Parts: sequence; C-alpha cells; structure tokens
Amino acid sequence: MDQPIRKPGTSWPELYERCRRVAPEAFHDDRLLNHVGGRWRRSGTAGEATSPVDGSTIAGPPRVDAVTAAEATRKAAEQHEKWRRTALAERRNKTSAALDDLREHRDLLALLLVWEIGKPWKQATADVDRCIDGVRWYVEEIDPMLAGRTPLHGPVSNIASWNYPMSVLMHAMLVQSLAGNAVIAKAPTDGGVACLTLATALAVRHGLPLTLVSGSGRELSPVLVGAPEIGCLSFVGGRGAGGEIVSALDPSKRHVLEQEGLNTWGVWEFSEWDNLKPQLRKAFDYGKQRCTAYPRYVVQRELFDEFLAVYLESLRELRFGHPLAVDHADDPLPELDFGPLITDAKAKELADAVEEAIGKGGVPLYRGSLTDGRFLPDQDTSAYFAPVALLAPPPSSPLHHAEPFGPVDTVVLVDTEAELLAAMNASNGALVASLSCDDESTARRLAADVNAFKVGINAPRSRGDRDEVFGGRGASWRGAFVGGALLVHAVTEGPPGERLYGNFPSYSLYPPT
Repeated sequence: MDQPIRKPGTSWPELYERCRRVAPEAFHDDRLLNHVGGRWRRSGTAGEATSPVDGSTIAGPPRVDAVTAAEATRKAAEQHEKWRRTALAERRNKTSAALDDLREHRDLLALLLVWEIGKPWKQATADVDRCIDGVRWYVEEIDPMLAGRTPLHGPVSNIASWNYPMSVLMHAMLVQSLAGNAVIAKAPTDGGVACLTLATALAVRHGLPLTLVSGSGRELSPVLVGAPEIGCLSFVGGRGAGGEIVSALDPSKRHVLEQEGLNTWGVWEFSEWDNLKPQLRKAFDYGKQRCTAYPRYVVQRELFDEFLAVYLESLRELRFGHPLAVDHADDPLPELDFGPLITDAKAKELADAVEEAIGKGGVPLYRGSLTDGRFLPDQDTSAYFAPVALLAPPPSSPLHHAEPFGPVDTVVLVDTEAELLAAMNASNGALVASLSCDDESTARRLAADVNAFKVGINAPRSRGDRDEVFGGRGASWRGAFVGGALLVHAVTEGPPGERLYGNFPSYSLYPPT
C-alpha cells in the first residue's frame, strides 16, 4: 500500500507566497508586519515559529515591546475619535466589503489555520465560515441593536487565546468596529498570527480601524489592559492570565473576560445510549482544545457498564493525524476528529499529568497510541497526543479540577444526586454543561444547581452564534455577557444608569426583558 503524501499545493512556503501575492503590504519576504495607526509597520522583533503539524518552521509573531504597544493604543484612540462619528451606513458598507474579501480568500485563511494551530481542514474552514457568516448576520441586524446607543469613548482592546482566531477574535473585532469603535488586538503568541495578519490586511483595505500587534502577553497586557485610552477590554484565555488581568483592571472600565472552566457531562437515570454515542465522539473535535469541550463525565455508578460500552466504542472510532495527509494527490483533505495539540510542550504536559494521576491512583480506562494515527513517513509527531480516559482522577491531580485542553477525559462515579452536582461543580464555574437523563423534569431540576452558564439536556451546548447569549458562571467569566444584541451592547453606551447583563458588581445578573 502506498504511503500517505501531503496534499499538493498546501506546503507552508506555497501558502506564504500566496499571502505575499494577496497582501504584499503585510507579508514581506522575511517577516510579518504589525498594523499600527493605519499603516503596516516593520516594528518589533521578527520571529519564527514551529508548526504543530510536523515541527517545521513557519512565520512567527513580530513581537513589539510595551512602548510600541502604548503608541499603538494612542494611535487607535485617534482613529476611534474619527470612526465613532462615521455614519452607520458607511460602517456597514465597509464591513460588507471586507467580508466579501474574506470569503474570496476563505480557503487560504483556513489552510493557514491548519499549519499554525493544527486544525483539521473541516474545522479550520468552519472557523473561517463562522466568522464571515456571523458578522454578516450582524451587518443585517445591527440597526435595532444600536437604537439609542453610541460608540464607547475609547477603542476596544482584545486579548484572546490561539484556538479560534477567526470565529472568536476576528469576529469580535469586526462587530466591535461595526458598532462604531476602533479596535486593537494582540495576536496570540502560540499561533494564528499569519491568519490574523491576512484577515486584518483584507479588512483595513476598506477603511476599518483595526490595529494588530504581536508580543509577549506579560509585557503587552499591562498596556492593553490599563491604558487610559482603552474603552473596553475583551479577554479570552485561561484563569491564570485572567486572574492577573482582573487584579490589575479598573472595575469601572467596560470588560468581557471569558476564562476556562471544567465543563462536565452528567449521566443520571439514563438509557438512550444510541443517542449519546455520537455526542461522545463529537466531543473530541479539535482534540478538545475548545472552551466548550467536555473533558469530564460524571456517571451514576449503576449505569457505568452501559456508559463504558458506548464510550469506549466511540473512542476507538476516533480519527487523528496529519491534517494534510492524503493517499493520492487528487484526494480531498481528510476528515479528522483532531490533529496535533498546539505545541509539543503541551503534549508533554498532558502526558506527565496522566502519568502522575495514574501513579496516585487514577484508573486508566483507555490509552490510545500514536500508531493509531495517520501520519506522513518519518514526520515529527511530538505535538500529537492519542486520546486517554481515566477513572477517578485523584483530588491532588490537575485533571481532577481543571480543564486539560487536550484529548484527555476523566470519569467520576457517583451514587446520589448530591454527589452528582458536587462532581459537576468541581471547578467553581464553567461555560457549559450537559445532563443525560430520561426524565426531562428531573434533568431540569438538577440543571438548576449546575454552576454553568448553559446546560444542555440530552445534548451538548456550544458557544453559540448570532442571537444566542453566551457567558459563564463562577470563575469562568467576568464582566458583560455577549451574543446577539448583547455583544453590541457590551461595546456601546446605552441610556444613563444602564446595567449590562453579566457577571460582576457593576453588571446585572438578570437578562434584559
């Protein structure tokens, strides 16, 4: 049998050359540029990065220092004063034109995501499509959302994780701009900078006031969080970085802080196993490197044998490996559940956490092997991690209370409803949770005590798009909730005395009527 080959036309040098042809102003022979004050600038220290796909060298972030970030913030504030007075009709037209260009180059943007953050093709295209389609919806629906509202008095600052550069970060930037704000964003240091650079280049050609800089979060965050010019902070990331930001943030400043949580799936008095099985497999999309992934299953002890049968079967069906590996040149790109983790260091971190948990009493239910993956001959596989499932992780293990952000599941067995709820609330708040239960009234009664923003009944929950509200509970969220009109409200000023729907002292815990 022939060995797999990389799909022709998808090598990193070929993609970078395509970027240079599409946006020569932002992609130079030797480096990416930052966009500051309406101009592409050769500022910062050019760097290289390593692709998680095969360990090869790709373009890295052009890192600037805090002084340059402060200048970028001041320039964004100057742009903001002009843009906030621009008529909505003009903002809408410019945003629509930018979306048309993003659609034209959709496949190139997606292939950049494959190389930079290891997303399989189907998930990479979905990331780009959700950005374009989602912002298009806002363009069409924006009028009532802005009724009686005005842009903020300073630009919106964005700091986001690497896993969804388009459907989370670029989507937010475009909606914030559409609402009348200039926008400044820090490109994630772990991946996605080339994709964001191309997307920004396409958008700013049409006059959208977007600033994009790269650099160390530790060095740039104090500026992008605390600069007096900033009108709102939007953060997506882990609780460690989020906690530091909260401690430094003026609580009176508008803010949206989405942080990690251990999303759990409870199984209680349940029998519809054929319906659960496909959901168990889909939960492994993108190797669970998602804020709405489900890495913890809390299962009624007397149902464990039936749960385990369908769960292990779903694990054995998982497909992972090199996202661009095909058998023949004209084959379509493979449909994988996941590719690599974001770095080889993350793969080692997970491996160490699994070994430590087993050493302290955790029971391995399933341990996959990289030999089950599909790779090119002799490729570097150091960033790949085969799926693992552990029963009863010890309380001292991070796998007991924190999100692993990789294809590692833990299972906890319980005997009472009180134990079920305690185990589902192990991380002091989460974004989503689900309950599989035959009796809907029982499920809804239990869901009321699950400390997650969205709780699905016999179905998963997701971040949602367009008019669906998104937020978190407990330590998983701080500030205004978003989604639909609330995303626009979070970055605009309303009537005097308005309290936005959200999770912090100056906000309202109750949804708007």
